[in-house]
Amino acid sequence: MLTMDDIIREGHPTLRKVAKEVTFPISDEDKKTGEEMLTFLKNSQDPKKAEELHLRGGVGLAAPQINISKRFIALHIPSGEENVPDFSCVMYNPKIISHSVQDACLAEGEGCLSVDREVPGYVVRHARVTVTYYDENNKAQKVKLKGYEAIVVQHEIDHLNGVMFYDHINEQAPFALEKGVLVLE
Repeated sequence: MLTMDDIIREGHPTLRKVAKEVTFPISDEDKKTGEEMLTFLKNSQDPKKAEELHLRGGVGLAAPQINISKRFIALHIPSGEENVPDFSCVMYNPKIISHSVQDACLAEGEGCLSVDREVPGYVVRHARVTVTYYDENNKAQKVKLKGYEAIVVQHEIDHLNGVMFYDHINEQAPFALEKGVLVLE
């Protein structure tokens, strides 16, 4: 079972590398790791388990964050609505194939399990994205995401490319926004 001890922190060289593609068929080891990443996220969102296991809450985790330089990510994003399922999956070799012209950011900024400090500022990303990926059964998938889900998937795909969220923050004016950027509460 993954814990916070398995997550590497900023400054670790793996976080700045471009991760390698996952080969097919997906190995049992990569499938097992993907399942463990998803379980970590679910546990981190369960107040009782999170406290018991000393986990920080997370909605996404990329393989490089556990020192595996391969292109896969796990997402467990609560819908926040009754009768609407959580967005929960492992994406192998995810690619953003299209995105909106409109940009968006989170009002409270972004955080990261690999960053143990607050980094103030807006992280401007695309408001909507279309992502292709392979699931654990080696099947090609395509999903359209918007708002919070789109921001989370972009944050995790950035990890596969050696990019940290704070690389997107304007150092001179961290809270400056161009006209038309959607600020999500």
